[in-house]
Amino acid sequence: MSWCFFCVFLLLAVQVFSGKKSCVIWSSGGDVVERGHSFQVFCTFKDKCRILMEDHPLTQQRTKKNKFNETTYYFDVINLTNSRTYSCQCENFPDLDSCGIDISTGYPPDHPTNISCIYKILKNDNGVVVCTWDRGRHTYLRDTSMLWVKTDSGKVYSESPAASLTIPRSVQFISVWVQTQNQLGRINSSIVNYTLSDIVRPSTPSVSQHQCFSTMCIIQLELPVTAANLEIQYRDESDTWTTFTDTVVQSSSLVTSSISHLQPYRFYDFRVRYKFSTGLWSHWSNTVSNWTQEEVPAKELDVWFTQTDSDIKSLRIYWKEADTSISRGKIIQYEIMVTPDPTITRISAEQRNYSVPVCAECEVTVWARNSKGRSPPAKINNRPSKGKPPQDVQVSNTSVSISWKRPHSALHLTAYVLEWYPKGLKLAQLRWLRLGIDDTRSVLSGIKPFECYDGAVFAVYSDGTVSGQRFTDVATSESVPSAAPQVQENVIGNKLSISWTEIPRSQRGGCITKYTIYVEDESERQTFYPVASTQRLYTMADVSSGVYRMWMSASTAKGEGPLSQKVKLYIKQETSIFTLSVFVVFTIGAVLVCLWQNSAVKHRFCKVFHFFMPDPVPDPANSKWAKGYNQDKGKMNLQLQLSNYSVGMEEDPVLVDVEELHEHNGVTYAHTISSQLSPQSPELCPLYPLTTYIKTFSQDSDSSEHTQASMDTTTTVDYITAHGSASSDEEYKVEEEDCADMHFFPSLNIFAEPLESRGSLTLDAVRIDCTNVFEHI
Repeated sequence: MSWCFFCVFLLLAVQVFSGKKSCVIWSSGGDVVERGHSFQVFCTFKDKCRILMEDHPLTQQRTKKNKFNETTYYFDVINLTNSRTYSCQCENFPDLDSCGIDISTGYPPDHPTNISCIYKILKNDNGVVVCTWDRGRHTYLRDTSMLWVKTDSGKVYSESPAASLTIPRSVQFISVWVQTQNQLGRINSSIVNYTLSDIVRPSTPSVSQHQCFSTMCIIQLELPVTAANLEIQYRDESDTWTTFTDTVVQSSSLVTSSISHLQPYRFYDFRVRYKFSTGLWSHWSNTVSNWTQEEVPAKELDVWFTQTDSDIKSLRIYWKEADTSISRGKIIQYEIMVTPDPTITRISAEQRNYSVPVCAECEVTVWARNSKGRSPPAKINNRPSKGKPPQDVQVSNTSVSISWKRPHSALHLTAYVLEWYPKGLKLAQLRWLRLGIDDTRSVLSGIKPFECYDGAVFAVYSDGTVSGQRFTDVATSESVPSAAPQVQENVIGNKLSISWTEIPRSQRGGCITKYTIYVEDESERQTFYPVASTQRLYTMADVSSGVYRMWMSASTAKGEGPLSQKVKLYIKQETSIFTLSVFVVFTIGAVLVCLWQNSAVKHRFCKVFHFFMPDPVPDPANSKWAKGYNQDKGKMNLQLQLSNYSVGMEEDPVLVDVEELHEHNGVTYAHTISSQLSPQSPELCPLYPLTTYIKTFSQDSDSSEHTQASMDTTTTVDYITAHGSASSDEEYKVEEEDCADMHFFPSLNIFAEPLESRGSLTLDAVRIDCTNVFEHI
């Protein structure tokens, strides 16, 4: 051995001194070393070299060299685990190339195990044996494998590096083994024996055509070889395969198979495989997909309704989108009818609610329609329920669990309905769950944390009526509000009204339990007022005058939130309403009195408001003067003048008592004289004409509607019947100039203006009528 080593050394030395390299390098373990082994690397240099030896891992480092002789050096490599490069160089001869060697590490191949082979039939006359095996650990080297197959006739087939061999179908038994090798060695697996009929596998089929109906699909397959059994798998959107096995009756390469018991209007995937009477199943075919056709919806819609306090005249109807197994087609519209009106309203397929008017005996029916027809009717009514609501409704906020007790009612209970919605969003986000009569507990789903919910539990009876019990302020998680309400104040006199808006839903932290209003006066004394969470307005009456500051906050079950911005308020003492009213009335009265002094205004007022004037006064031609008339200046007594036409009576003279007033030295003296007036006496003016009666005015007269506004309310009113009727042909005439100075005749002009008359004046001519009076104004 030492002689051989010496020969190699001499040969390398000759190469070093005859070539252009500075040295020769070699390894005692060769170029490939098993991982974990130790060896030496030698370098032989030329004369007079300053020797440099290095190894090259990922980070270069100098390696300690050992001297073998004057020209040869080496270093030891201990337990090498990774591939390395080693180099040697003569430093004082830079023109000479360095020498180096790459050392690879790895493992020899393991025994191949778990050999598994199948016999794939490509055509009817031959097939291919395909085998797989476990190669063992990774060797970190390049491995090559060879498959050996020996038939029952003794013929051996081998293939490298492929793992398949073509074998005639006449072969029945085979023996298989695998040989693996690399740079560190070669090894054979154990021998495995097979019966080809047990491992035979037909080639993969393909689906050429498929057609679907509402509950059945027909598939046409193309099979390269004759098969005995067929297996079909299908799945819908649930993504779970269902297997259907069929026996193949094959006369050609085309095979038709049908799959039944499918659901209408479903999207199905299909795939197929087959096998011989023995052996293995083929690989699955390509996957094909198709829709089954539609059918009429199978069940009525899940319908519910609700009503808000702000809109009591309408009922909002809701319905859920039916599952595909119920709709059995694409819903194209919804239909609604409110009996007794037979009119059907059609709603788009995207809509999920509709408002109908509320009536006592109305029944609402809802249908869903697809291309094949409409669903069974879903009916609800708004009639008062005779049944009782669910009893003792309990709420657990931990998981929002709702429980209740079955109501005791004479009506037949058919279902429970549990509804819930975010507080204030009943119409927009109403959700409900229909439960059986044996269910008395449920957990609300889709509850968002830090959100407040309201809801109710309803009992549904066989006559369609419902009766429920509500619950409020339900939340899974809560915190104090993160914001304060927005405050708006309104001061009217000494009354303060405070209104506010709700905190944004994302900042409430759950269910608001109360609001708190804080008021601070000028002396910095604070007063707080708790307000219910349902209120949005708070009024303070009889607030003392002064300057105040006001702010507020909102609270949940976890505590009080931040305070709002402080608002400064100025309260002034309110003026008395009575004083203000007296001042306004007095001012208006003064203005009217001033305007009344203007004749033009008075004239215009009488024309515009003539219908407010008193009714016409009685006709003087048919009246008597009152028995007496008192004034400050004098007194006149009038006695009844008898008519000439009285039957069986003599004509009596008319006596007039006149009281004269005389003033002497500032003292007034009065005496009365009597005078007789006669219609035949031309020297005297008649005091009053002959008449059948005298109508005077009194405040308590039966004909008070004729009372003149200009007369004194103390005037006594009587009707005095004459002894006879006066003839219109015998009227007494009074000349205007003879009566010009008579002032005791009372004026009936309510505007205190004199009555003008020209020519011969008779009593008929002076018939007092408001219409005529107004014409002279």
